[in-house]
Amino acid sequence: MPRVKGGTVTRKRRKKVIKLAKGYYGAKHILFKVANQQVMKSLQYAFRDRRQKKRDFRKLWITRINAAARMNGLSYSRLMHGLKLAEVDVNRKMLAELAISDANAFAEFANIAKKHLEQ
Repeated sequence: MPRVKGGTVTRKRRKKVIKLAKGYYGAKHILFKVANQQVMKSLQYAFRDRRQKKRDFRKLWITRINAAARMNGLSYSRLMHGLKLAEVDVNRKMLAELAISDANAFAEFANIAKKHLEQ
């Protein structure tokens, strides 16, 4: 029976992992075993954080909207409730952008919300 040699398939697989580990610190970008562990962990982080990023951005938008709403005499929840009553359908990303770049336009939204909250 012939001996088993470390063939091209194994080398190709290992090179692929080492290439993915480029830029890692210490042995993590040189040694296959350590690099493989880190690459697998990094892929888990990447999968998790693609979802986490959506949460983080929503949290940021809400914080920005709340700050701008309070400058217009409303809380975040009252603003959003007022806009819902007024049937104004603007997403949080756009509201946050308006809060930063166009304070007058945001103030108009706040006034609309106030008007519908009073009714």
